[in-house]
Amino acid sequence: MTKELKRYLKIKLPHGQSAFLWGPRKTGKTTYLKHHFPESLVFDFLDTDLFFETARRPAIIRERILAAPKQLQTKPIILDEVQKVPQMLDEVHRLMEEQKLSFILCGSSARKLKRGHANLLGGRAWRYELFPLVSTEISAINLLRALNHGLIPAHYLQNESQCRKSLKSYIQDYLKEEVFAEGLARNIPAFARFFDALAFSQGEMVNYAKVASDCGVDAKTVREYFQILVDTLVGIMIEPFSRHGGRQIILKAPKFYLFDVGIAGALAGRTITAETGSDFGRSFEHFILMELNAYRSYSGKDFDINYWRTKTGLEVDFVLGRGHTAIEVKASRLVRQSDLRPLKAFIEEYSPQTAYVVCNESAGRVVGKIYLKPWRIFLEALWSGKII
Repeated sequence: MTKELKRYLKIKLPHGQSAFLWGPRKTGKTTYLKHHFPESLVFDFLDTDLFFETARRPAIIRERILAAPKQLQTKPIILDEVQKVPQMLDEVHRLMEEQKLSFILCGSSARKLKRGHANLLGGRAWRYELFPLVSTEISAINLLRALNHGLIPAHYLQNESQCRKSLKSYIQDYLKEEVFAEGLARNIPAFARFFDALAFSQGEMVNYAKVASDCGVDAKTVREYFQILVDTLVGIMIEPFSRHGGRQIILKAPKFYLFDVGIAGALAGRTITAETGSDFGRSFEHFILMELNAYRSYSGKDFDINYWRTKTGLEVDFVLGRGHTAIEVKASRLVRQSDLRPLKAFIEEYSPQTAYVVCNESAGRVVGKIYLKPWRIFLEALWSGKII
């Protein structure tokens, strides 16, 4: 882990406190834990021999932990890819209760554990998430590289040719095959068609009926497919802002975004060569959402992220904290008065404490109650705790 990519996430556990660390594959969970807990015992269930031994007899891990030197037992014990051996959590619970040991349970999804009614430790373990890289973790972030490569650490750092291959492999070998292998989708051909449809659903209001028609399944099944992606941390749903207001607003259609802007671009076959155009605008909005989503988790503030849209077509990209802050994302280098109409309508209706346009202009300015901020300045303010 280089100095430039020092991660923002902070896991500080009091003695005896355990934690789950969740995050999509390749976001750097294992590297993070090795860096921050170098003296901890580690059991990695990607190790095939360990996986089969533990699957046959989960108690073997408990016995190995108790046989370790007492000094090692005082450190958090790391179980990596814990979702592969759900029955192991009963042994963890027992060691927490009887021996007062501390664990960090790391994995890419809690869905399999929940569906298998695994022991999730009844709130005894704090929850953390690790996301792809964010701007505050990268020295002089390159925007076009971030939008094309995405912000999975290895992908961002690779050259263009290497990254194209890595993105393709990630989509084929993880997003599809991992979901199939874990038995999360029974109709594999329909789920494969659903992935193709995702390229057109990304960042848009989800039309379940249309996607269902494209996939050859019913709308209920498509809802389940989207839920699979959310539960496996591959996607995020943004619900419409629904506080009562006088305007006719969209209330039922959520928006879906994949967890990484590079993955979304690769799925759509998109390459952005300049900071202009509709593809750049969509990816730029997605990039800002990734920052907002990571910040709300890392900061512990857990504010809501919604969008607002009227039936006449006025739309505000992101509404934070149940109306506290309104954010419109504009990729252009010159934001016009007409671009401010949705925010002005939202301000008139709900009186947020602050309203921003995150843009690609060269300097900030203020128009009435709206702050126009170049994206770098906005993100510096976000990670300094000055936005919400």
